Amino acid sequence: MRPKLWLVTTLFLLFLVGCGTAASEATPASTATEVPTATLPPPVQNTTPIPDPGEAAQAYLDAWKADDYAAMYAMLTEISQDAITEEAFTDWYTSIATGGAIDAVDYEILSSLVQSTRSAQVSYQVTLQSVLVGDIVRDTLMNLSLEDGEWRVQWADNLVIPELAGGNYFWMDRHIPSRANIYDRDGDVLTAYADAVSVGLVPGRMGEDEGQVLAEVQWLTGLKPDAVRLMYKDFPPGADWYLPITEVPLERVEQRYNVANGYDDRGLIMYPFSSRFYFEGGVAAQSIGYVSYIQAAEKDEYLRLGYQQDEKVGRQGIEAWGEPYLGGKRGGTLYVISPAGEVVTQLADVPAEPAQEIYTTLDKDMQLAAENMLLKYRGAVVVMEVDTGRVLVMASSPDFDPNAFEPYNYNSSFQLKEIYDPYSMQPLLNRASQGQYPLGSVFKIITMAAGLESGLFTPESVYDCQYSFNEIQGLTPRYDWTWEHCQKQLQTEGECRTMPSGMLTLPEGLMRSCNPYFWHIGLTLFRQGYPEAVSDMARGFGLGEPTGIQGVEEEAGNVPVPETEVDAINNAIGQGETLVTPLQVAQFMVAVANGGTMYQPQIIERIASPDSDPVFEFVPIVKGELPVSPENLEVIQKALISVVENRRGTASYPLGSYSRNFYAMAGKTGTAESGSGKSHAWFAGYTREHRENKPDIVIVVIAENGGEGSEVAAPIFRGMVQQYFEGRRTYRLPWESDVGVIALPEEEETETP
Repeated sequence: MRPKLWLVTTLFLLFLVGCGTAASEATPASTATEVPTATLPPPVQNTTPIPDPGEAAQAYLDAWKADDYAAMYAMLTEISQDAITEEAFTDWYTSIATGGAIDAVDYEILSSLVQSTRSAQVSYQVTLQSVLVGDIVRDTLMNLSLEDGEWRVQWADNLVIPELAGGNYFWMDRHIPSRANIYDRDGDVLTAYADAVSVGLVPGRMGEDEGQVLAEVQWLTGLKPDAVRLMYKDFPPGADWYLPITEVPLERVEQRYNVANGYDDRGLIMYPFSSRFYFEGGVAAQSIGYVSYIQAAEKDEYLRLGYQQDEKVGRQGIEAWGEPYLGGKRGGTLYVISPAGEVVTQLADVPAEPAQEIYTTLDKDMQLAAENMLLKYRGAVVVMEVDTGRVLVMASSPDFDPNAFEPYNYNSSFQLKEIYDPYSMQPLLNRASQGQYPLGSVFKIITMAAGLESGLFTPESVYDCQYSFNEIQGLTPRYDWTWEHCQKQLQTEGECRTMPSGMLTLPEGLMRSCNPYFWHIGLTLFRQGYPEAVSDMARGFGLGEPTGIQGVEEEAGNVPVPETEVDAINNAIGQGETLVTPLQVAQFMVAVANGGTMYQPQIIERIASPDSDPVFEFVPIVKGELPVSPENLEVIQKALISVVENRRGTASYPLGSYSRNFYAMAGKTGTAESGSGKSHAWFAGYTREHRENKPDIVIVVIAENGGEGSEVAAPIFRGMVQQYFEGRRTYRLPWESDVGVIALPEEEETETP
């Protein structure tokens, strides 16, 4: 019993001790110090907010709109990136765009929902804008996962539209209208789809039949025998070399069956093909342009624009500019196809609409005449109506045959080699609108206008035009063209027959094209506080900026502001850094001819499909007025007449009697230093017939490195005038053996060693 008693006693004592302790804490003695009770701080909750999944979805969809597939791929979850490579991902989105001809994407986020701390879903409406079948609008969903504190997209094939789930894809049956024709102003076809025949020669096979074979070639192509002989003059005798001539419509060959049969052994080679055909070997080739097949690197771009991969597209000039009209409005039927190749559904069906034909302002016969007259030279001819701005001719030499870009044309490989030959002088360049040249003495029209408008010069202002110019101290003397002629005559004839022009009024200075007089004008304006007078006048004449012509490529040229006296005299005669295009010169000569109205050059007459009203019809576009008073402009016009008709005028020899007795003309010769080789030969002028049924025209001619404007450009101008008024040219150019045939250079006699 004692153990139990001991336990009870112990527990009792412990109870008493506990009670005493509690009592002492509850009623402390009055002398004890109060100790503060320690407490723990309240718990702090640290939570990371979940980002908005809508913002992540928006970033992904914005990247889709921008075709930034790399950025889209970077937003995918790790699992998604493991499931599809970036290349396959990009190919998938690209196939959607190309298969559906989708050129733009838009979207609207409808709602977003965070389903848990690691998953979310965004609902959005997507609009696929197809150029062939219009808009395809669908609602779909995007699932997202939270990784490293950011929402990432779970890739799925329904992210575009729900119908693509399960590996389905787009397939478009494209409805392509026939490419429309291009015509000249009279409705003569310049290019159309046609059956054609390539024509060529193997001169080494002709032998004694040369005359007969060349007669057949002339019947087929219109090329004179001597012109064809010129093409193979450098061929070795008897060599089996092939010479591509041109291409002709099949129907022409069929009119004379023996031409197509039995001449191979005598050197006349012909192969048929069918293609978009450029008649006459390509009229105004650089301005009309050409077509060629879509290249591999362009495939996706053109598929998205609604084209088929095997189509041809415009590459230059009107063919390129007019692509939306000439190619027509494509249509299509869009299907969703299963991985097994079966049609799941048809999403849309839109028919094609006919293409629209383009009628140009070009006169085919005049254009061909200009091209023929330029055969010997690199250069350009531009012809414009004085009172409308219509471009009748835009010739550029050397030209090219647009049929060369048709692979089934037997001549193609030969012609392409020549076109892209680094020594071929850039035949694709449209020298009429893209060639940039110093204008030389034609620029004196502008300097004369600046001098008159400044008030420092009047029509009665006189200047003693001698051989040299010495008004700038320390500058090596500069010489007039009369000095250069004198020196040549001394070398060849032993005597000088060209004397200085002497005392001249300002209009006479233009008539004689006196360099010292116009150097004097430029220097005087510069020294008298008008350093920008000539430059400003040049800009007022439309130089230094594109003309605004639609349909062809063009360059702006350059109008410098003189910083020194030497700059001033260079600019005054169109040299130095001054650069113009022949089209710009034609534009301001039109304004000079008509009394000051500047028209925008236009080469498009009408655009229309066969069964609808035109979407465009030519209307003259007035750009402004020349910054020249009517009185001063009349002085300039009379001076330009004297250039042609006064017996001292620089164009009197080639044009004077023709203007006085046949067709009244006015104009200005130009001989511009080229920087290499001979000078560039210019002539810019206009007719003055004032006929109701035959509008007056401006004709601008440049022959690169041709020499004197009066000897080369002015004769071409005369030939163009005759072609315009008579419909043919009988005038033979100085370098022709027959009309249209360049004379072969005579063999030089050499001394026997």
